[in-house]
Amino acid sequence: MSSLSEVALSVLDLSPIPSGADAGTALRSTVELARHTERLGYRRFWVAEHHNMPGIASSATTVLMSHVAAATETIRVGSGGIMLPNHAPLVVAEQFGMLEAFHPGRIDLGIGRAPGTDQRTAIALRGSAQALGADDFPQKLTELLAYFDGDGPVRAVPGAGYRPPVWLLGSSGFSARLAGSLGLPFAFAHHFSARNTLLRCSCTATRSGRRRPCRSRT
Repeated sequence: MSSLSEVALSVLDLSPIPSGADAGTALRSTVELARHTERLGYRRFWVAEHHNMPGIASSATTVLMSHVAAATETIRVGSGGIMLPNHAPLVVAEQFGMLEAFHPGRIDLGIGRAPGTDQRTAIALRGSAQALGADDFPQKLTELLAYFDGDGPVRAVPGAGYRPPVWLLGSSGFSARLAGSLGLPFAFAHHFSARNTLLRCSCTATRSGRRRPCRSRT
């Protein structure tokens, strides 16, 4: 059995705003937490995307990531995640291409399909109520990956040639299956749906590092 020192530990931080404090305090605390976890040897530090939540300051995810990455040296910095239906794929490719160019080998792009907010705020983000659905998520993801690969008539600069590892995030089987079909890593939102964590997994790791099917019935 592996010892605790051999287990790769990571952090997902939402920049919570403590009672009596403000967003600036919360964001500075996030940066300090990243420094602290780096000193402790953690593998990754991811920040979330949430909107219109008075107690959470992590709305501009890539801006926060840039500060965290600049304040640290070795820990991987990522998004947990970018809610792709809220953004144009080209913009995401440009922003993460820039982060990867500044901090090569240290950036992770975690992508989700939920709005990360309430319906009214989602409309404000996306421009119309007609854009609230996520049916085109696979298409937008394919478009995003194409920008990183430099395919198509529009070029993401930076972006093409600066592709960070892309993860899909989810609390159900949809994104897990999509990740499997595209050969992408998948991170399950255990804190949203703890009951489904084992039911939705598709494989587990053996001590040798090989993969074997899990015994889930789903």
